[in-house]
Amino acid sequence: MHKRAEQSAPVRRSELVNNRAAGENFVGGRPASARSQSQSPHPKRVTGRPLAEPEALAPTSNRKRPQEGRNISRMDGKAKRRKTPKRNKGSMSDPEQWWQQHRVFGAVDWASEKHSVIVLEQAGKVIERFEIEHSALGWKKFREKLQAYGSIPFAIETSRGAAVEQLLEAGMIVYPLNPKSAQAYRERKAPSGAKDDWLDAWSFADALRVDGHGWKALRPEEALIKELRLLCRDEVSLIQQRTVFIEQLRHALAEYYPAALEAFEDWTSISAWMFLQRFPTADELAKAGKRKWQNFLHSRRLWGSDEGARRMEIFARASEFAGSLPTVKAKSLLALSLVQMLFAIEKQLAIYRQRIEELFARHPDHELFGSLPGAGPKIAPRLLSEIGDDRQRFDDVQALQCLAGTAPVTKRSGKKRTYWHVHQRWACNKHLRHALHLLADKSLSRCVWAETYYQIHRQKNQSHASALRRLANRWLKIIYKMWLDSTPYDAELHHRNQLKHGSWILQLKQP
Repeated sequence: MHKRAEQSAPVRRSELVNNRAAGENFVGGRPASARSQSQSPHPKRVTGRPLAEPEALAPTSNRKRPQEGRNISRMDGKAKRRKTPKRNKGSMSDPEQWWQQHRVFGAVDWASEKHSVIVLEQAGKVIERFEIEHSALGWKKFREKLQAYGSIPFAIETSRGAAVEQLLEAGMIVYPLNPKSAQAYRERKAPSGAKDDWLDAWSFADALRVDGHGWKALRPEEALIKELRLLCRDEVSLIQQRTVFIEQLRHALAEYYPAALEAFEDWTSISAWMFLQRFPTADELAKAGKRKWQNFLHSRRLWGSDEGARRMEIFARASEFAGSLPTVKAKSLLALSLVQMLFAIEKQLAIYRQRIEELFARHPDHELFGSLPGAGPKIAPRLLSEIGDDRQRFDDVQALQCLAGTAPVTKRSGKKRTYWHVHQRWACNKHLRHALHLLADKSLSRCVWAETYYQIHRQKNQSHASALRRLANRWLKIIYKMWLDSTPYDAELHHRNQLKHGSWILQLKQP
């Protein structure tokens, strides 16, 4: 004991924090545990050994259950070496240890013309701060300045775009930030609400330095998947643009040509557009005569059983109710202009559809997604492009459901559930959610269990969209399992599994 009192202050401080060695060696009379014992074969020859770093802030010798969990090996009083457990890939220690190897962290506050770049060292000090233009020279400057640091983690408030591609080409480890998370990190650094580009870049870099070990890096994806996803999204944008033009066309026809609006219900059809090109106004329709009306309907196969006679009757009284002469002259010109743009969009959509089908057929997972009931040649490529082919992307099916927006968001407050609110998940991949909505709707007429599941929720006063979203959430469980096993959908196998596990949906189907 006297020798312990005569030691210098730093050594005594180090011993006092190591509660295991101090408590067991001198208080309980037991030998020190293997964690604090020397690894020398002759411990008597060791004098003034340096103790290890503190492992706990309080004595742990009397603890009933170790904080490390059930996998920790028990230590007896003998000089027994601690067993080294096999590392688990999913444990938190591995990412933390790997993250500590990084000495530099960066962030980019991107914009359309120039980007603000900040690089921090491990202690949080700013070591690089510069601005680059969004050009070839600007990104060349970026690579030259950071060449000495090698491949380092970089945070950016987006997951796609030219800035992300340039970061990946420069060899950086890109960590995309959700805009809501970015706002929270910004407010953490500036509670006053101040905002500028340098503050954003600094807050993102510091958040990456502190919390980055729990984030997921952006993995480079296959070129085919990326092209397919961009084509599918652009195709949907063209379809939406076509819808806008059709609504404008219907509005113009309601002002000057109500008969044409009444004769054709589906204005997405080419036949309706060709009718306007042939007979742009009610007066020109009347001058053409019944013979030309009939020839047009027969050439476009629009005569039908009763539709031909109905349309002929509408054409006969078209001039009775029409717009004034100035309105007809102005709006007919607008209608013909819209029809020309609709034809151009339809031509481009055909080109997009051909290219999408070619890429989809080349991917090895095309049979997997193509086997889904109701997916067809349009929905299946969208599902493949949004989900991808990286089997390590999602930890479980819940991660995929959250990304697709089918999993609800629950808010609880109070020990006795005094506040409990569940609402739709808005922060998600809108493109994937739309594709799953269409898949769920198409599957109603092809799967009995899907129709039953949908009707059950409709009977619970759920809306059509809500019932389809719940059905899509259930479809994702099936798609995730198919995706992991690379197995196409088998309706008979699915039915046998439902019988085997006693699915409540089949029980409700029975009379």
